[in-house]
Amino acid sequence: MTKASGPARFIAILSIIFGLIAIGGGVATWATVTSQLAAENITVPKDSPLVPGAKVQDPISAYAQAEIINHHALAMSGGKTYAELGTMITEAKNAGDTAKADELTATRTTLMNASFLRASLFTSVLAYGVSLLVVGLGLMFLLTGWALASLARPRVVQGGSDRS
Repeated sequence: MTKASGPARFIAILSIIFGLIAIGGGVATWATVTSQLAAENITVPKDSPLVPGAKVQDPISAYAQAEIINHHALAMSGGKTYAELGTMITEAKNAGDTAKADELTATRTTLMNASFLRASLFTSVLAYGVSLLVVGLGLMFLLTGWALASLARPRVVQGGSDRS
């Protein structure tokens, strides 16, 4: 006499299919982010403490570029942040020093652009992390499906009794 588990076999097939789709999606996302970053032809500046001179096309170089942008922006602003410059602009305007307000506004605009660039690069770093997570989960679903499929195979039950 043989026994087979229909629900386990069904879940095994679904897990394997989901695992394959997740692995494919994660790999495709990684490849897309890499090609898009590489197409920008960005090189990490030589003064970066992390991967100086590297082409930005992976999570490490994207992170390094984001960090050196922040370093350069803060150096240019004398260590002042975007928000702090906003306060200083208001104070300069209230004091009637339009030349100082204009100078601070130009610096603040540069900081804003640096912030946008950093956010974009950090989005790439995040996309790499999520794609790696999805590949890992896909692998786990694939292995779970394989394990369930092996358990769901019909097996011979000894004797006439229903022993589990």
